[in-house]
Amino acid sequence: MKRTLLGAALTLCSAALFAWQGEVVVKTPNTQLLLTATEGGDLKQSYYGDNSATLQQLRDAGCDMNFHALPAFGTVDAVHVPALQVQHADGDQNLELKVTAYDVKDEGRATLHVFTMQDKLMPVTVKVFYKAYKNVDVIETWTEIAHQEKKAITLKRFDSGQLTLRQGDVWVTHLHGNWAAEAEPTMEPLKQGMKVIRNSDGARNSHLDAPEIMFSLDGKPQELTGRTIGLALCWSGNFELRMNTISKKEHHIYAGIDPTASEYILEPKETFQTPHLALAYSNEGMGGVSRIFHRWARTEGMLHRGMKTGDILLNSWEGIYLDITEEKIIKMMDDIAAFGGELFVMDDGWFGDKYPRKVDNSSLGDWVVDKNKLPNGIKALTDAATQRKLKFGIWIEPEMSNTTSELYEQHPDWVLQTKGREMKLGRGGTQVVLDMTNPKVQDFVFGVVDNLMTQYPEIAYIKWDANASIQNYGSLYLPKAKQSNIYVDYHLGLIKTLKRVREKYPDLVIQDCASGGGRANYGLLPYFDEFWVSDNTDALQRVYMQYGTSLFFPANAMAQHINHCPYWNTGKRTIPVKFRCDVAMSGRLGIELQPKDMTPEERQQCTTCFADYKKMRDVVQTGDLYRLISPYERKGVASLLYVSPETRAKGVLFVYKIENFYDQPLPRLRLAGLNPDKTYTLTEKNVRVGEKPCRLNGKAFTGRFLMDVGIEVPLWEDYASRVFELSE
Repeated sequence: MKRTLLGAALTLCSAALFAWQGEVVVKTPNTQLLLTATEGGDLKQSYYGDNSATLQQLRDAGCDMNFHALPAFGTVDAVHVPALQVQHADGDQNLELKVTAYDVKDEGRATLHVFTMQDKLMPVTVKVFYKAYKNVDVIETWTEIAHQEKKAITLKRFDSGQLTLRQGDVWVTHLHGNWAAEAEPTMEPLKQGMKVIRNSDGARNSHLDAPEIMFSLDGKPQELTGRTIGLALCWSGNFELRMNTISKKEHHIYAGIDPTASEYILEPKETFQTPHLALAYSNEGMGGVSRIFHRWARTEGMLHRGMKTGDILLNSWEGIYLDITEEKIIKMMDDIAAFGGELFVMDDGWFGDKYPRKVDNSSLGDWVVDKNKLPNGIKALTDAATQRKLKFGIWIEPEMSNTTSELYEQHPDWVLQTKGREMKLGRGGTQVVLDMTNPKVQDFVFGVVDNLMTQYPEIAYIKWDANASIQNYGSLYLPKAKQSNIYVDYHLGLIKTLKRVREKYPDLVIQDCASGGGRANYGLLPYFDEFWVSDNTDALQRVYMQYGTSLFFPANAMAQHINHCPYWNTGKRTIPVKFRCDVAMSGRLGIELQPKDMTPEERQQCTTCFADYKKMRDVVQTGDLYRLISPYERKGVASLLYVSPETRAKGVLFVYKIENFYDQPLPRLRLAGLNPDKTYTLTEKNVRVGEKPCRLNGKAFTGRFLMDVGIEVPLWEDYASRVFELSE
């Protein structure tokens, strides 16, 4: 192991002691985190930003922040908030951490820096990790806590990391929302005092508030310019983001698991690892940070390194809901095949024997085919899909059950609950959450997937849903002294189960769904291929939700479906099918309706949409995203552009009219991310049925002209939209 500090003077104190002090540069291609450490002293954070500065320059300029990298209770003064606090077996709650070792390892695609710290009095060890990627400007940080005390200790606070920013005109952008209204961004200046963003759902952490956040260091957030830092906590459970602004000098940013009702009991010789916290810095504004996170997701943070593109699918849910029959499913397969689709997914309603799934108040946990609905079983459906040159997918909700189910009758102790207390019931008045802290439940959940894949190896896609929060805080499996481990151990058990699924079925495509976008996070994305952005597929509202989601997540992770219209949650608002297609085309395209109810125009438009999308899919799903006009700017239009990475030879431009007024001035559209010296030809795609391409079709412009001057896109009617392919 290498025990040196970059740029440090090494001193051999004696034959037995190896002492050092100096600075550590945690470096990505364009950014760096500067730390200082002294053996027997503190680990300090000095700077995070671009890689042009040295520690000496920062000191000379008075810019050296020099704050505790992981402030612990008992080390920092009362004004500062600790990132780490434990209660020792004897009741002592202090930690005085001193650096005892430093190691740096080359892991191929990344460099791993490890600082080991020891409490001065008690046998508690804390390791702080910094993983710097060589191909993308992301640094991950996390901690490991272990001890050799005679009895268990209690982790009272265990943040993944802390970042200190100089106070100035700093703005914070965070995402919040609700079911069917996810990912709405709020941008606000960071003021004096404490600001806390927290999610305590228990099972899902992206409804209400999300575990990702951005800081704009040069005032109000800008899309293309300005120093910007992004943080994403890679965790699927309860979290807490804290911003503490003190003394009018600095902002202290903390991110980690929410300790509320989650004080973790750690036995001797056990090791607790906090979730990874991913950091990204760019001087290209919010868009620059987004592109870094998208690149990191595709190369590191997603399954299969995230570079695969999704099939065009039809999901049965909004077409027939629970009213599944073999005849209806096969007819829907005929329709999606005729459109040029590639995958059919049978959603909720296919299972249950003693308790058939006719409404949403029974049967979860009983993952056997309802022979009344599907007399020839799933094999007949996979065969039918193969005959139509389609792949086949299926819906499950394996972490949940209903009190009306054979599973609950046989294993009532598998449900999260407190003995003697009346259970709170969720969806349908019967839904409960299985106890994922229990290894037997983990085996059962793994078996749901394993049994399906063993019986029907033709299944190519699974929609994994989670439609309940943890309302019953209690585990019949965990001992009484460890009930406070529930929120954390639930997700550790879930992740353990997902790892088993992925080890056996690495090529199975799995969608992460949780009442819509409830689990859009980097804690689970390494085990899924995509996530469902929202249960709300209304195209107009999706323009807004997909904008917010794209701040941190790439297009090939975002499932976006064409819906029926008028839609259930928007009254009588009528949106043209072309607009609906164009909005869905900007991510992982699918369709969510009953095809037999479509008009001839809708069928023809979807067929055109599918054919054009297949030609542009690679650029859309794996290209660099430039958000040109935000729907929140209220300019009447919203626009985004995908550009092929490295070559900049191709692009796909989306323009949506989201407001309509007489004599309305619309902004000239200036593009971004192109090569200024290349010439690009615009070709309009998914042209509205019965119309000709607009006047921009076939026109050629230099990249410099498109970025500096821009184009006037014809958008005359309500919900007008255009899609252009740019080719060199």
